[in-house]
Amino acid sequence: MTNFPHRDPVTDRLLTPENSALILIDYQPTQIESIGSMNHHALNQNVVMTAKLAKTYNVPIVLSTVNVKSGRNKDTIPDLKKALGDIPSIDRSSINAWQDKEFVEAVKATGRKNLVIAALWTEACLTFPTIDALAEGYHVYPVVDAVGGTSQIAHETALRRVEQVGAQLTTNAQLACEWQRDWNRTDTVPDFVKLLLGAGDFINLGD
Repeated sequence: MTNFPHRDPVTDRLLTPENSALILIDYQPTQIESIGSMNHHALNQNVVMTAKLAKTYNVPIVLSTVNVKSGRNKDTIPDLKKALGDIPSIDRSSINAWQDKEFVEAVKATGRKNLVIAALWTEACLTFPTIDALAEGYHVYPVVDAVGGTSQIAHETALRRVEQVGAQLTTNAQLACEWQRDWNRTDTVPDFVKLLLGAGDFINLGD
């Protein structure tokens, strides 16, 4: 059993921990409660899995909220904050995170061109920065089982829109396999197995 020579993880055409950044936008109680496209518990668990995968593979994470400082909204949901640890949050007033200077600077500071994104709602806070990031030369990968819209049709229509302009849809399972890639990456195998195979509800899309 002989593999081809090891690919450069920075220039690899597939996602690697070395060429990706995770973008998490607006996983706050009000947004979670307004989701109509999937079960709220499943959504919560799925985005926590996304965050844990990024932490497992040391992928840089940019976290953003909307209207926390103004007092109009509550902070990131506790389960996600716990999974993220001490990662700072960038609070905005704009619906489109790409129109917030601090947010865009944080994304650029990662030095990564492959943006794995999860945001609420699909039809707004995921769609708008995805379109803008693509226009600026980034590659964007929405994690479809960790996002949701106000209705099923709103969610599905938004995914069709971003896909038509070049976004590449992915799932937690695909993301985990793409970042892991080789069983010889032995240090991450235990968490890979625990997250992907040991918690089936994390990839639940049902009611």
